Amino acid sequence: MRALMDALLKGFIVLGRLTVRWPDGKISTYVGAPGPEALVEIRTWSTIRRFVMWPSMAVGEAYMDETLRPVDCSIYDLLDLFMVNLEAETSREPVLWVQDRLAYLTRWFAQFNPASRSRRNVAHHYDIDGRLYAMFLDRDRQYSCAYFSTGNETLEQAQEAKKHHIAAKLKLDRPDLEVLDIGCGWGGMALTLARDYGARVTGITLSVEQLGVARARAAAEGLADRVSFELLDYRSLARRFDRIVSVGMFEHVGVVHYRSFFETVKRCLAPDGVALLHHIGRSLGPSTTNAWFTKYIFPGGYSPALSEVMPAIEHAGLITTDIEVLRLHYAETLRHWRRRFAANRDAIASMHDERFCRMFEFYLAGSELAFRHQGHVIFQIQLTRDQAALPLTRDYIGQSERPSERVARQSVST
Repeated sequence: MRALMDALLKGFIVLGRLTVRWPDGKISTYVGAPGPEALVEIRTWSTIRRFVMWPSMAVGEAYMDETLRPVDCSIYDLLDLFMVNLEAETSREPVLWVQDRLAYLTRWFAQFNPASRSRRNVAHHYDIDGRLYAMFLDRDRQYSCAYFSTGNETLEQAQEAKKHHIAAKLKLDRPDLEVLDIGCGWGGMALTLARDYGARVTGITLSVEQLGVARARAAAEGLADRVSFELLDYRSLARRFDRIVSVGMFEHVGVVHYRSFFETVKRCLAPDGVALLHHIGRSLGPSTTNAWFTKYIFPGGYSPALSEVMPAIEHAGLITTDIEVLRLHYAETLRHWRRRFAANRDAIASMHDERFCRMFEFYLAGSELAFRHQGHVIFQIQLTRDQAALPLTRDYIGQSERPSERVARQSVST
């Protein structure tokens, strides 16, 4: 089996340098054109068999189980080397190609997320002890891509800017607009729209943990009369809203349900209303979700290409009025999360265990590198039902984000 893996690595490493220490102590080195370098120790022969048979699952599991150990480098360095080679046109990994094709053909089942399955999927990731997320997110617990104007902002500044950037696209130009927040998380976006823009917000989530925190925050900030949070699936909505926002939730919907999602948006959006969808997407066309991520991090999750989203929007009869692509913003966000997780690793390990910490390290590093190397981006799609619902140009977005405008709006809302 080592001979087969040796042959695969010789064809795979075309950029950088990979040094492998085998279970018997022998060392092999694979060198391509200049690029990232890493040294890895493989501790068991069974790990090698799994690498050959199912590499997309085996690398993450072996790191979690410590049968694969980066030496004098981090899991980030090792994944960086792997990913640049995965994206190299001259690299060849036939097992991965075959597995990707099979996953694509069966993804309708993997992404079949009726209400009951959606609740289980959400609980898998979001109903973990809430203290975990406080240890690597910003103070507002924004668990989605931040907005970096220069790249030098703190995480808190960039997450605050993200919320106001989205609010500007919602055009909250008068107080008491009724806003729906689909997938409201721990409530930060909803509370900002109520506090800073005078909106009346209904946030929905499938996470019991997030619901409790969001409701407590609304009460603590004296906003319970303007913000309500409900444990509710988006398909159950029947009310009309002036504005609809969804940030970082669409990745959990699944391709099978896109038409249902946008039909719900159309049904619940006022005739002159505005909706804003913020989600992870792919700039290189349709694909599949990595098997390890599906099992351990986001079951039922998928980040789509625009070509998979736009037909459902058109079928629902919604009008696309603006699309913005945020390219490396999420890579920078994840860099902040990864470093904060590392700074609090001992405390997190005491709450969970070492295997959990390695799982999260693999998740954060792999996610960041997907945005750096694999064409992952953020799409912000603005939608209306009426061509005349928004100004002729998008100048109003930048104007609304100016600090002077925000201060004036806050004085009116209070």
